[in-house]
Amino acid sequence: MSGSLQRIGIVSIATILSRVLGLARDILTFAVFGTSALNSAFIFAFTLPNLFRRLLGEGALTAALVPTLSEEMEENKLRGVFGLLNKVVTWLLLVLLTLTGLAMVLFYGIKWIPGLEERWYLGAELSRILFPYMLFVCLAAVLAAALNVLNRFAVPALSAVWLNLAMIFSLGVLGGALASTPEGKMRFLCFGVLLGGVLQVAVPCWALVREGWKPKPDPAVSPRMREISILMLPGLAGAAIFQINVVVSRVLAFTLDESAVAILYLANRLMELPLGIFTIAVTTVVFPLISRYAARGDYRNLAAAYQKGVRLILVITVPAAAGIILMREPILVSLFQWGAFGDADTRKTLPVLTVFALSLPFYSVAAHLTRGFYSLKDIRTPVRIAGIGFLVNLVFSLTLMQVLGILGLALANLLAVAGQTSMLQSRLTRRIPGVAFRLQGRNLAKILLAAAGMSLAVLPALAVLDAWIPEVRHAAFVAILAVIPAAIGVYGVLLWACRVEGREDMDHLVRRFFRGKTDGGDLNL
Repeated sequence: MSGSLQRIGIVSIATILSRVLGLARDILTFAVFGTSALNSAFIFAFTLPNLFRRLLGEGALTAALVPTLSEEMEENKLRGVFGLLNKVVTWLLLVLLTLTGLAMVLFYGIKWIPGLEERWYLGAELSRILFPYMLFVCLAAVLAAALNVLNRFAVPALSAVWLNLAMIFSLGVLGGALASTPEGKMRFLCFGVLLGGVLQVAVPCWALVREGWKPKPDPAVSPRMREISILMLPGLAGAAIFQINVVVSRVLAFTLDESAVAILYLANRLMELPLGIFTIAVTTVVFPLISRYAARGDYRNLAAAYQKGVRLILVITVPAAAGIILMREPILVSLFQWGAFGDADTRKTLPVLTVFALSLPFYSVAAHLTRGFYSLKDIRTPVRIAGIGFLVNLVFSLTLMQVLGILGLALANLLAVAGQTSMLQSRLTRRIPGVAFRLQGRNLAKILLAAAGMSLAVLPALAVLDAWIPEVRHAAFVAILAVIPAAIGVYGVLLWACRVEGREDMDHLVRRFFRGKTDGGDLNL
């Protein structure tokens, strides 16, 4: 049994915990604020530090850092890794402190611009509070990258747990006891974000110190630092394109009405549950592995490891997309239709959630493809393709939103990510023929067949529940507790009956997990 598959399981379990807590956080937030202008303003303000997290943390810098740290590990072991990490952290802190100061001035100046609608001033005020979170989350992403290179995956995967716990405690406990107005509760929610950011840095820092890291300022520019800078510049442009895409979509949604941003966010978050639980786990574990193969020039094993990652992603995301579409109303009713979030909000979210579910497999494969380019230190190709995707999304968004409103924004996103995935696959296959998607054709057909069989089993079950349980919320709870586990069981049986490649590895992974065995190893290639 491969150690890499076991590490995927460990990361998945840790990520499931963080995603469940994130779901609880969102349920609490929407119950308190609904799809109000206050919630939309918070989501919009929280987008900004997350934009820089993607740019300077999890995005271009991490993509350049992981392969370089992997080479440093091969050549100079831990001493070289920790020395380079000190240089990266020093320079990143200088950049982040400068950006934070500039952002504070900009957000404060918005209050003096006349004629804007009230939600824009509210968004600027919340941005002043939330933007310092960027400092913590970007540093946390760099520390997580270093831990991944050391094959320490659980601690980085738990990073979001500390943020979610802090936000739930601040809003649910402190806000519930000490604030009597929505505005007061929002202040406590923002405090929870900052507290969570501090914890996200402290925990991986402690883990690295236990591995032997001695944090100290080091502004010296080494050849490796220059290499990271050169590698990250095109990636920074690519990440900027993607994040500007997110910001533009939310700005356009903000112009539609007060609830559009909150609905778009909620549908996207539900789509991200399987994406974050499994897809990110796969790419997190496979990326350092294929980076090491690329550093050695071993493209045969690189392709084999990459294809195993694709197969695992498809096994999860295809039925997950079908399940979200089939179960979208029970999910929304049982989880979110509380407090300020009512039936009308559920109805508005249903079609948007359907479109986002369809985009799940594309997002997942695109994330894996991008890591394939990064392992080859080719960041320019994803940048160019991301630029095309941005233009496609912008054109379709401006066109479709005029007719379909927020649903048009979701459809534009789906069209853009589908085209982007196709272009990434075509270009990577030219570089490494062994990663061709056609090699997954037989597996994909079997996965689609199993997902279709699962869907045929779910539809009559939902019809029976609607007939037997007239109360909508009760039927939704039964669907969540009974139909979803049964559907997973049906899918698993059909998947095994179809003899999908790699089923022995998955079976072995489950058996070893329940036996508590986590012995190491490499991909079973």
